[in-house]
Order: sequence, then structure tokens, then C-alpha cells
Amino acid sequence: MFVPQVYSLALAMMLLSMVCWGSWANTQKLCRNWRFELFYWDYVWGILLLSVLAGFTLGRSDPASPDSFLLNLGTAGGRNLVLAFAGGIIFNVANILLVAAIALAGLAVAFPIGIGLALVIGSTLNYLVTPKGNPVLLFGGILLVSVAIVLDALAYRKISPDLKVSSKGIIVSLLAGLGIGSFYPLIAKAIQGEDHLGPYTVMFVFALGILACTVPANYAFMRRPVSGPPVAIGEYFRGKSSLHLWGVVGGAIWGVGTVSNFVASYAQMVGPATSYALGQGATMVSAIWGVFVWKEFRGAGREARRYLALMFVFFLAGLACVALAPVVK
Repeated sequence: MFVPQVYSLALAMMLLSMVCWGSWANTQKLCRNWRFELFYWDYVWGILLLSVLAGFTLGRSDPASPDSFLLNLGTAGGRNLVLAFAGGIIFNVANILLVAAIALAGLAVAFPIGIGLALVIGSTLNYLVTPKGNPVLLFGGILLVSVAIVLDALAYRKISPDLKVSSKGIIVSLLAGLGIGSFYPLIAKAIQGEDHLGPYTVMFVFALGILACTVPANYAFMRRPVSGPPVAIGEYFRGKSSLHLWGVVGGAIWGVGTVSNFVASYAQMVGPATSYALGQGATMVSAIWGVFVWKEFRGAGREARRYLALMFVFFLAGLACVALAPVVK
């Protein structure tokens, strides 16, 4: 089973997770006029396929080793399996709520509230579960990244000043942030203790939890969407093969980021708090895509550009603090 033995490699995996988590949504942007509820079915299949592929490649070791993917899956404790499965369910509900919050309140509100709250809750809970890393650098970095998220939101507000925010959108954003911040400590507990899960096994069980939750949850959103008319399941089967392919690719990209994050968290020198916090820098990665590739800020005024410049400064400073937390005593 592959697990990084030096911090530089673990850091590279955490940065990979951040890039993947912040980049998968580009595949959804490529599926113009294809409802997100329909995209999500293929996205989930991509996550599951990636978890199986990672388990049978990087997760393999000596068949007699307790860390080998299949053997670990068969011998892991029931409590650990339930924790990983429940983590997948909680994450998936929260992820769908975040999408609903974006539809209700826009990126400028949903992301700073949802992801900002998730970053604080998740990092704090993960540190309580496994107190690794310099707390001053870790939580100082988290504060700087949170400021960067707020600055990103202010920049978006400048290019969409007419956005009206409903109390429903704020409540859904808060619920999404609570869920996204709460799932990772379950993963942290599942990879600890006697009969624990290895990182590749926990990824597979986590993906099963996502799939099990998607069937009722996404179907409910299709019947009662937060925006637009209801969507019939027949529309999914009438979609072009390219649309389905991009959905699977999007899920696979997110899956690469997640398994990288879980593996880095499993490494002795890192711990879940640092791995999770660094991965949540994905919000800034998505902002970079929006600025430089999708040109979402084309024609933005001077004030919006100033917010963007400050955002990148705070983000890079926060990123450096979190990255140094495991190695500075």
C-alpha cells in the first residue's frame, strides 16, 4: 500500500487534493444546458470507479499484509466501516445542499458561508481527534484562508451587485457548511485504532456511502429542484455520451483529490487537521479557474480587482502557514 514516508511527498498529495477539489467543476461547466441533477449521477459513478481503481492499484500490497485493500476491507471493524459509510452520506447531503445554496444565493454568499464554516469546523474537530501540527501556524493559516474566501466573495459581489440574498439561501449555506465540516472527523476516526481502515479502504466505503445517499437525495432534488422545473429521469438516458463522460471524469477528478487527501491524512507526519485544511484551499483554486480561464471577472472594476489581488495574497500566506504547521514545532 502506498503511503508517503517523507513530508515533501505528503505535501505534494495535499496540494494535489486542493487542485482536484477546486478543478472538477470545470467538467460541469463544459456540459452546457445539462442540468446539475443529471450531471451528478455520472459524477458519483466517477467517484466510485476511482475508489475501486485506487484500491486495486495503490492500495495493493503483500496479500498477507493487513493493509492490503481487500484484506483490510474484510477484516476492518464494523464501527470503522459504519463511520466511513456515514461520512459519505453526510458529505453527499452537504454537497447537494451547497449546490442548492449556490442556486439560491449565488457563489458570493454560498461559498464564504458554506466553505468558510466548513473550514473552521472541520479543522477544529479534526485537530481534536488527532492533535498534530503547530496549532498557531495551523489555525493562523486557516484564519488567513478564511479571509481570502471572504475577499473572493466581495469580488464576486462587485460583478453581480444586483444579487438578492434570501434568508433561505443563507440557512441552506449554513447547513451545507455544517455538513462539509462534520464528515471528515468520521474519516479521521475510521483510520485510527484497532481494526482500522486503510486510506484506500476508507475511500471505497466512503464512496459507497455517497452512492447510497445519492439515489434518494438526488432523485428528490430532481422532483423538487431549488431552481428550474422538475427533471424526469428519462432525460438522463437521452443525454449525449459526451455529457455522461464529462460527469464521470468530473467525479474521477474529485476522487483523485479525495483519496490523495485521505492518504496524506493517514501519513504519520501530517494528520487530518492539516490535510483537510489544505484541501479546502480548493475554493481559491476554483477562483483562479474563474479569473484566468473562464474570464468571469472580464470587465470588472478596479475595486473588484483589488479584492482579487488581496485574496491571492491572503490565500498564499495561509497556504504557507498550514503547509509549515506539521514541520515547525
